[in-house]
Amino acid sequence: MLRRFISYYRPYKGLFFLDMGVAVIASLLSILVPTLTRQLLRVEIPEGNFSNMVIIFAMMLLIYIIMAVCQYIRMTWGHILGVKMETDMRSELFAHLQKLSFGYFDKNKTGHMMSRITNDLFQITEMAHHAPEDLIISVATITGSYILMFRYNPLLALVSMIPLPIMVFYGIHYGHKMKSTYRRVRSTVADVNSNVENSLSGIREVKSFGQETFQQKKFNQVNDVLRDSKVDQYRVMGSYHAGIGFFRELYYFFTIAGGAILIYFGKVASYDLVTFILYVGVVLPPIDRLINFTEQLQEGMASFERFAQVMDEDPAIQDAKDAKPLKIKEGTVVFEDLDFSYESSPDMILRNINVTIEGGTTVAIVGESGAGKSTFASLIPRFYEPTAGRILIDGQDVFDVRQSSLRKNIGFVQQNIFLFDGSIRENLRYGSVDATDEEMWRALDAANLGEFVRSLPKGLDTEVGERGTLLSGGQKQRISIARVFLKNPPILIFDEATSSLDTESEELIVEAFERLSTGRTAIIIAHRLTTIRGADTILVLDKGELVERGTHEELLQKGGQYAKLYKTQDFS
Repeated sequence: MLRRFISYYRPYKGLFFLDMGVAVIASLLSILVPTLTRQLLRVEIPEGNFSNMVIIFAMMLLIYIIMAVCQYIRMTWGHILGVKMETDMRSELFAHLQKLSFGYFDKNKTGHMMSRITNDLFQITEMAHHAPEDLIISVATITGSYILMFRYNPLLALVSMIPLPIMVFYGIHYGHKMKSTYRRVRSTVADVNSNVENSLSGIREVKSFGQETFQQKKFNQVNDVLRDSKVDQYRVMGSYHAGIGFFRELYYFFTIAGGAILIYFGKVASYDLVTFILYVGVVLPPIDRLINFTEQLQEGMASFERFAQVMDEDPAIQDAKDAKPLKIKEGTVVFEDLDFSYESSPDMILRNINVTIEGGTTVAIVGESGAGKSTFASLIPRFYEPTAGRILIDGQDVFDVRQSSLRKNIGFVQQNIFLFDGSIRENLRYGSVDATDEEMWRALDAANLGEFVRSLPKGLDTEVGERGTLLSGGQKQRISIARVFLKNPPILIFDEATSSLDTESEELIVEAFERLSTGRTAIIIAHRLTTIRGADTILVLDKGELVERGTHEELLQKGGQYAKLYKTQDFS
């Protein structure tokens, strides 16, 4: 895992070595100031060498200037190094998430995924910059300082070291505790994010059912868990900082008390005690860095492990090694002995489906809620994989063709339309990135929405709002149809797209869909009779099995499941 993390430094080796180089320089320079002070107190002042004193003062000022420059480089370019690595990881993570199959998103909350893209990557960035830098600064400063301290007075150096092992042990011990509380807080933050995202996305449902109080209670539950987690975190943090603060002062105490006693017995010169007190100030920050290093490394690596966990998640649906582009001539879709069940459930959603949908025809699929209609449609573009059997398009197994090519040839109009927060133009371009304004207007006219968009002050540049909230349901559906017009695929899937619309909107959409489906293979997941009466074939699903097929008239005459649904007007 560490080797994998280090690989992200490779594109920025120059920045890394610059950061580490100035860290070493600053560390070595910092240990020279007490030595120069010792020289002043031991030699130059007693001997009255004023010119040498001025030279030492100039050297000190130069050291401080160089250290300030090093500090600027470390703080600026060190963080830029971390940001560049974070950007690479975020881009890589986002690209990988887009490759994952629907099943992954069915099992994972959006808020948790957002937390990985933001919070976890920030922790990784902090580790990428600070951890190696802190380690080098700490080792260089502490080692260099104690080499000089032992050279000046080994006995006092040993006395000053007495509290250090206890201090380091205490810091590492509480560092582990703090790590545990940080993880708990991050996990609950992800839960809060997920709850907020879910609540705000469904705010209309919350208000329409008058369930603001219920939603508030749900939020308060996760919010209280977050509060308790943070309280625990700050308790541990308080103990950590109080203890470390005590040991810092103890370090000064041992140095001063030990030095005073040794001066009393004539074992240490007073200038050495002053030098050692200065060295305490030099050594303490690196000790803090070293303690923080263990905590930061653990935090960062825990975040990197979560990052790697997502990156190692293989898409459940992948192209075959020798996958080829899909070539469509007629657009005939064949289901052969097909079974399907979701990974999370042992129950079969579809069983033994054998269907041939001739190219250029319109086929409607009806059945009660839960019959498997939407699943049937989702298997064609390989949003999910069959448990058994196969699907052929013009004789080509969809498993053997590239997913990008397969989905390029299928237009999907769903019941719950998702519009991206942006303009009508931006949403239409999901159908064709390079579409011209003229092509967009033609698509909107074909979708029976051109007149409405022309009436808007900003036309194609009109904002649709988050998830299209500034448009009506019928308008959103017609934008989705216009997108498919721009995509111009040979196969269409129309998934219950009029089930929640008023009669006028439904008529406009049905008319637009009939225009769109001309000359294409069209599959309609039906809710209302108006969308299927003219279908060439109607397939009736019941509890995952294909129980009837025929035209509207044939199935009514048969008096079976379809006739029953027709009488009750129930196509949900």
